[in-house]
Amino acid sequence: MTVIAPQTPRAIQTSRASLSSGHLPRWTPWALLGIALVVAAAPFGVMAAASGSAFNIAGSLVVGAILYLIIVYVTSRIVEGPRKALDRFVTGVVTSAFLIAMVPLVSVGWTVISNGIARIDPLFFNSSMRGVLGEGGGALHAIMGTLLVTLAATIISVPIGLMTAVYLVEYGRGTRMSKIITFLVDVMTGIPSIVAGLFAYAVFALIFGPGVRMGIMGSVALSVLMIPVVVRSTEEMLRLVPNDLREASYALGVPKWLTIVKVVLPTSIAGITTGVMLAISRVIGETAPLLLTAGFTDAMNYNLFGGRMQTLPVFIYSQYAYQGIPAEAYVDRAWAAALTLIVIVMVLNLVARIVAKVFAPKTGR
Repeated sequence: MTVIAPQTPRAIQTSRASLSSGHLPRWTPWALLGIALVVAAAPFGVMAAASGSAFNIAGSLVVGAILYLIIVYVTSRIVEGPRKALDRFVTGVVTSAFLIAMVPLVSVGWTVISNGIARIDPLFFNSSMRGVLGEGGGALHAIMGTLLVTLAATIISVPIGLMTAVYLVEYGRGTRMSKIITFLVDVMTGIPSIVAGLFAYAVFALIFGPGVRMGIMGSVALSVLMIPVVVRSTEEMLRLVPNDLREASYALGVPKWLTIVKVVLPTSIAGITTGVMLAISRVIGETAPLLLTAGFTDAMNYNLFGGRMQTLPVFIYSQYAYQGIPAEAYVDRAWAAALTLIVIVMVLNLVARIVAKVFAPKTGR
């Protein structure tokens, strides 16, 4: 008697989906997308050739995406039915929305990199603009000013925002005071940046007199913009901490303040760090409040409490708005400063992710 050995899973051949089985093959959406793009590009190519103008890439992509959604929906409805057709249609809409949202980001990144890379050199990072007219010079004074002003603003705003969020979640939940604070925080979130600059200028002008300009004034103005972002993000992260953790700590006899310090805050440290970095990214590129408070200068200044202090956003504005001869040198410095500012934000976000990963509570044994 012959015994037939059972076939292994690798030996079993799976049949590909076909039109007769009620399923579209996996390559069908990609094929339909290629056909839609080709069909959409054809009239734009003809119009470009007839008029002698450049080919409209954006228009052909938009028309191709719309044509693809129509084709894939009709094809799927005929073969797979209305439910699967609607699923493919919605998937295409979501994917198209994502790609549309990425277009400005990619465009801005490419524009800044392509225009700013030409002036990225050692001279740009180790010299200031003192005594420089025309070509040459650098943005060291602006880079240091941005780091110092933003660091001081972070030192001011993070403790205030963190303790405010702790009060709203842990101590003042449902009270009238917490409702008033929440309302004021929501109002501060929508304050224009120029108003924050005017507030900081008015406070220091009352103390030191009109016309005063200092780096710490810019830090105060930026902290006004940072505090509501830190409060709202920290508040949401603290609310995500399960109450079981708090109750377990209370059951062991741990006081409430120590529970917050040892249990609640470490559990939500990753989200809090992300919120702080979001607040820093929100204010590090502000120009209007720093023009009113910190002013601008061409020389180095490491003292936040003495004299004017240059920052990268104001440096970009001044280089582009007050162009000298040759104008290309000023424009190149502005683009290079913009690229430097983007790199600083990216580095800060990377550091924040590393810190959040290191200090986040371990879930495994």
